[in-house]
Amino acid sequence: MFNPHEEEEEARDIQELMQRYQNLKFGRANAYIEEDDFEKIIEHLDEKDEVAEAIEAANLALNQYPFSALLMIKKADLLLATRNYKEALSLLDAASLYDHKDMNLFILKTDAYMALEQTGMAIELLQEALHLFTGQERTELLLELSDVYDDHEAFDKVFDCLQLVLEEDPNNEEALYKICFWTDFTGRNEESIRLHQKLIDEQPYNALAWFNLAAAYQGLKLHEKAIDAYQFAIVIDEKFDYAYRNMGDAFLRLRKYKEAIEALEKVLELSRPEDVIYEAIGHCYHRMKNYAQARFHYKKAVHLNAEDSRLYQKIAITYMLESKWEMAIKQLEHAIRIHKHINEYYILMGECFMNMDQHKEAAHFFGTVVKNKPKQIAGWEYLIKCLVSSGQLQVALEQTELAYISTQGKFLFIYYRSAILFMMKKSADGLLQLEMALSKSTKWLKKFLKFYPEIIQDNKVTELIGRYKKAKNG
Repeated sequence: MFNPHEEEEEARDIQELMQRYQNLKFGRANAYIEEDDFEKIIEHLDEKDEVAEAIEAANLALNQYPFSALLMIKKADLLLATRNYKEALSLLDAASLYDHKDMNLFILKTDAYMALEQTGMAIELLQEALHLFTGQERTELLLELSDVYDDHEAFDKVFDCLQLVLEEDPNNEEALYKICFWTDFTGRNEESIRLHQKLIDEQPYNALAWFNLAAAYQGLKLHEKAIDAYQFAIVIDEKFDYAYRNMGDAFLRLRKYKEAIEALEKVLELSRPEDVIYEAIGHCYHRMKNYAQARFHYKKAVHLNAEDSRLYQKIAITYMLESKWEMAIKQLEHAIRIHKHINEYYILMGECFMNMDQHKEAAHFFGTVVKNKPKQIAGWEYLIKCLVSSGQLQVALEQTELAYISTQGKFLFIYYRSAILFMMKKSADGLLQLEMALSKSTKWLKKFLKFYPEIIQDNKVTELIGRYKKAKNG
């Protein structure tokens, strides 16, 4: 509890100490200061960011107490703050002669080695220190060592250190938080499951342990087991928003969209609204074919992240699924303004105009895709289908030739050329093109038949296809 009298007394004490220090410093009186008081003076100056003055106080203190490991460690800490790493190390070596079991010696030496990029020395030092300490001090050293291993990119060893911490201190929050990330990063889900099951046996009301167990199950795609464990975490801590968040994701992956929505709505209740949560809820409604609700949540996400062009695309698709082409176009225009080079947006625009029988506009957008990515099949396919749909068969035929060259000989466009020739009543030429395509690859045959289903009524075509299929199977 806050006590103003105590604070006032402490302030008076430090003021009196600082006066004595000033007297000693300037030789105004034969002042004598205790070792512990010097420590307070150094800490006071350090807290006020007067580091140079704090170092001067430490030097004065060491003149009076030349064998004080405590004061040497205090000065070394200040030297580290001023980036005098080698001088700090030298002083810490001297301090270890007088008190080799001070934890701060090892922590500060580690900081110095890390600053000098001598990670190997830091690891060696901490491994040696682990044999000297037990309990809370050993736990601190293990956490320090885990950070050093992280810097050294020895990621499995980070996991090992955190596992040792939790075996000794099952409620250590820092280790519980960190091991969840490192389990996912290293993929050591099975070990994490065993570790956390053991922790839960000893500490059944440890919400973080249940959460980590769930996350490890989720890492193995055991979503139902993960959900069970998340529910235990939530029973223990009903405001555990990350448990609801991950549980929502697990339900989503099981396609249990209603349950996913309930979990994700709880996240919105417990924490600050986020675009990703609204987007995930929108996705669930989208999958449930409730496009109005999907749109509502996608728009909520847009309010929080107006520069995410994908959200406008998702809104547009819900309109397209309801055949509201003009509404979809407005959303896609937003998306294109943000990201001009995403071809999928232009394809969707083209599809909207196609469905509105505005083939010229549709061809413009499909042409943009072709211009942006001439080696990719998709743009050419849409453009050719658009031209065929608008009855421009000769232009479509010419585009199949350009498409074949641009995509470095994709035989799909020989199939399309054959289909267009049949549409133009040039059956002999169409049959020749089809035979050429079949002789090279039957891979695109399904697309050919989907492109021009009526072709199957031509006996010569069915006979030719049958011959090549038989040859392939034989």
